[in-house]
Amino acid sequence: MQPEIIDVLIVGDESQLAQLHAGLIEEHPWLRLCGIATSLSEARSMLEEKRPQLVLLDNYLPDGQGITLIESELLKSLKCSVIFITAASDMHTCSQAIRCGAFDYILKPVSWRRLQHSLARFVEFNKTQRTWKVVDQQNVDNLYKLQAASFQQDASSKGIEQKTLQRIEQFFAISEDRCYSIEDVVAETGLSKTTTRRYLEHCVDRGVLAVEMQYGKVGHPRRLYRRESGAQ
Repeated sequence: MQPEIIDVLIVGDESQLAQLHAGLIEEHPWLRLCGIATSLSEARSMLEEKRPQLVLLDNYLPDGQGITLIESELLKSLKCSVIFITAASDMHTCSQAIRCGAFDYILKPVSWRRLQHSLARFVEFNKTQRTWKVVDQQNVDNLYKLQAASFQQDASSKGIEQKTLQRIEQFFAISEDRCYSIEDVVAETGLSKTTTRRYLEHCVDRGVLAVEMQYGKVGHPRRLYRRESGAQ
């Protein structure tokens, strides 16, 4: 049985990060972005209207905390799953999310490949649930394994071309202490924004680059990249 198309709602008020996640969803053949909500109230309206099967949910929103949405009767009535993506590193929030059945809990700054891994597991989890009408213990164990499968960092990645990777790494080798936005790297290398983002996140996963969030007085925080100290 093939997977079914899964509608995904993004809930978060950081526009750059939301667009990053939207790109991942749109690249996946069995995921479909149904909207981006920037507040709890907007999320509730879009949940009722769009009725998604999965929500990528931030905790810190302008009108409250995302954890309250996981606990809500609305989400339960829709049988909608949640991948919690947040800077909330306290055990209380993490425990709440787990108790309320969050499929995954990912801390910011988000690893591109870590989120890819989580989305792929959810697609497989959803397909497996539809395949089995009656379960035995092995089926149950397999479902739990899909939900809890650990993410393994892997230096290799599909779609990564060595010459392009070298261009990115050489750019950052010139100024090790300086931070650059995606737009800075695009202007310097001439690569497309989508390609640049993929290679930057690949370098983050390999430990070559580090991510910093720049919080200004106005607007949303920016995702900046710098060469990791000690990187070869």
